[in-house]
Amino acid sequence: MSFVSGSEGEPPQDAPLSAALVALWQADRVLMVFDRHRRSWELPGGKIEDGESPRRAAVRELAEETGQQAAEELRFIGYARFVLAPDRRTEYVALYAGPCAETRPFEPNEEIAAVRWWDLREPPPVCTQPLDAYLVALTR
Repeated sequence: MSFVSGSEGEPPQDAPLSAALVALWQADRVLMVFDRHRRSWELPGGKIEDGESPRRAAVRELAEETGQQAAEELRFIGYARFVLAPDRRTEYVALYAGPCAETRPFEPNEEIAAVRWWDLREPPPVCTQPLDAYLVALTR
């Protein structure tokens, strides 16, 4: 994985921009989701739908996966470049960050089994995706 700070309206052109992720902050804690299928803690986010902007996808995925909303407009951080196995396909993910509006109750869903606020003064939760932990650090 590599990271490109770039401009929000000008994603890299060497590979598709396929998804958006959100680091939602509450003081020194960031919201993580436990993905049922990958069985790991990761940042909320997901696929950009046809005709949808990366920013809109980030807001939608945050609400769908966690029920949470940002207190203000999300801040664009940059693009993470991933090489995906097994076919070595390259894709970009847009990364956003912002403060939490208010903590809302979480309802487990088909994709997300649990949410937790990771206090960065502590080690990451067991089963945290290392790439997501790296991306969290970029949003501080």
